[in-house]
Amino acid sequence: MDNVDQTARVLVIGSGLTGLFIALKLAQGGQPVTLVTKSALKESNTSYAQGGIAVALGEDDSPALHTQDTLVAGAGLCNVEAVALLTAEGPARFADLLHQGVRFDKEDGEFALTLEGAHSQRRVVHARGDATGAEIERALIQQVRDNPLIGVHEHTHVADLILEDGRCRGAWLIHAGNSQAIAASAVVLSAGGLGRIYQHTTNPVVATGDGVAMAYRAGAVIEDLEFIQFHPTALRLRNGSTFLISEAVRGEGAVLRNASGHAFMADAHPMADLAPRDVVSRAIAHQMHQDGAPHVWLDLSALAPEQIAKRFPTIRAVCQSQGIQLPENWIPVAPAAHYSCGGVRTDLFGCTSVPGLYAAGEVACTGVHGANRLASNSLLECVVFGQRVAQHILANKGPVSKLPALAPPDTHQQSLTPELAHIRDTLPVLIWQQVGLLRDANGLAAAQAQLGQWLEVLDASWQAAPGESVLVLRNMVLTAALVTEAALQREESRGCHFRLDYPEVKEAWQTHIRLKAPPMMDARPIHS
Repeated sequence: MDNVDQTARVLVIGSGLTGLFIALKLAQGGQPVTLVTKSALKESNTSYAQGGIAVALGEDDSPALHTQDTLVAGAGLCNVEAVALLTAEGPARFADLLHQGVRFDKEDGEFALTLEGAHSQRRVVHARGDATGAEIERALIQQVRDNPLIGVHEHTHVADLILEDGRCRGAWLIHAGNSQAIAASAVVLSAGGLGRIYQHTTNPVVATGDGVAMAYRAGAVIEDLEFIQFHPTALRLRNGSTFLISEAVRGEGAVLRNASGHAFMADAHPMADLAPRDVVSRAIAHQMHQDGAPHVWLDLSALAPEQIAKRFPTIRAVCQSQGIQLPENWIPVAPAAHYSCGGVRTDLFGCTSVPGLYAAGEVACTGVHGANRLASNSLLECVVFGQRVAQHILANKGPVSKLPALAPPDTHQQSLTPELAHIRDTLPVLIWQQVGLLRDANGLAAAQAQLGQWLEVLDASWQAAPGESVLVLRNMVLTAALVTEAALQREESRGCHFRLDYPEVKEAWQTHIRLKAPPMMDARPIHS
């Protein structure tokens, strides 16, 4: 790889729905794009999204009703203006996905709408039954690969953003052990989530918080990172990994039961099994504690076998591979880390606090989710705010700055040392136990102290021998430290943040936790 590439125009980091959508919108406006992803183009949280995309299409629905449901789920911390934009612009962005070749499911000629938790109407549109994300990725990846204005770099890590005169001018990339400085008129973070900092998560291996970490190092404001949403129903597979059981299963009539077969959610919330996710997750955790069991049960007996086969083919196949026959057998489920409601703070056009740097998708905090995301609003956020990012960039085109001469660092593809491998293996367990579904000051403080020690080790390792494996682990530990700090600061329970030592919602905390580091040196190489 050449040391400096001055041909890039807009650099888009990440290949989930947000990154693909923004790249296509920019190219549609005549803007050349470089799209970078650290794994294969199709490997992202989007690919694993089952439920669908929430959009007000039904005759008995409206953006106003969708807004109301979103605000209720967000527990008083949503940006009302952002939510109104999300729901009002949703139908038009859904139409964009159709135009780009996404094939959503239909029944009797109309889009099939399903119900999920905390929604007052059936408004979740799905594709291929329970493979919505995979269908969206299929369609958009084809469009991206066919577009001559979009250059794709797979298996390429972004080490750090490059700043000059306080503005983001590009980024340092690492590919196959070689480093490269790439200049850009704008940089878009669409790097996805952070779920892999947790022992039990529905996220793929690429969700390691890289976007949050690099934005924080660049001096961007990070907001609401304490609000980590735990999906209530995940199946623990025999190999130790976790498989999501979509909320749409309960939307179609499945019921959660405890060890004695009692449908306990009716005792926990008026909406029973379709209560907001944070309520369901804590009710399950409480039931598991009472029963002394590692899981509760999801009963699909109200669904006909042919309905399951058509609507949930992926879930059915995975359950069968685990010896679970549906609907005869109940599915053992437990909560797992699923989604970060907070992230890099942006305005309504995806602009961060660092000029030239945009963020959208799960890595961003647009304010639409507040303290708890409404089910299936995440894919909608990707396209609504992805459109607004592209719109802003196209309306504010700037030149690509010539980067100063930068010596390429001596990067490596080395394996982790035993000390770093221990950190890698211990980190998810520590965060699951101390910064998980139920938190308290003692556990958070213990985690904070340990993470601080690990960061010192990793910073030293990165300076001595920068490489992909050290980079990813360093990003994970930094992101975990930011989540922990935000959770320690918020001394109340709200949405998906629950403190055992502060179990009540407090009006004084109807505010936002914002974290910011001093910006790194201008035009800084990936090691000083």
